[in-house]
Amino acid sequence: MAVGKIRMSQEGFDALEKQLEFLKNVRRKEVAEKLKEARSQGDLSENAEYDAAKDEQGLLEAEIADLEIKVANAEIVSDEDLSDTEVGVGSKVKLKDLEFDELLDLQIVGSTEADPENNKISEDSPIGIAAMKKKVGDIIEVEAPMGIIKMELLEISK
Repeated sequence: MAVGKIRMSQEGFDALEKQLEFLKNVRRKEVAEKLKEARSQGDLSENAEYDAAKDEQGLLEAEIADLEIKVANAEIVSDEDLSDTEVGVGSKVKLKDLEFDELLDLQIVGSTEADPENNKISEDSPIGIAAMKKKVGDIIEVEAPMGIIKMELLEISK
């Protein structure tokens, strides 16, 4: 499977590397210890703790592999790459919902950094897709289950 470049900030990249390091150096040892303890209990064919530890090990290794792919394919978006005239990954935007007259302050980020609770939305989200390459004053139309949502792009900052 070919994986394209995954855009992210330096902060997001550093967080991925930190998480990968933790999983490889701490979690692997913890899971290995659980397996060792479960094996010491005798017959593995009827050992639920051993089965659970093996399942945990499989999930851990899958997560490590996923993070390694993301780190290997990371494309760091630096502040110098950002524009304050056109929306791109890393841009902070202020949008006005034209129907409800509400303001939204969002940051468009790579998919690995999305955190809606902290107003960081993925470039692959409906708003992210609609906002890309737009300029201040443009009307953004976002397809949503309840219909088209129209927003005006008020500000772009780095």
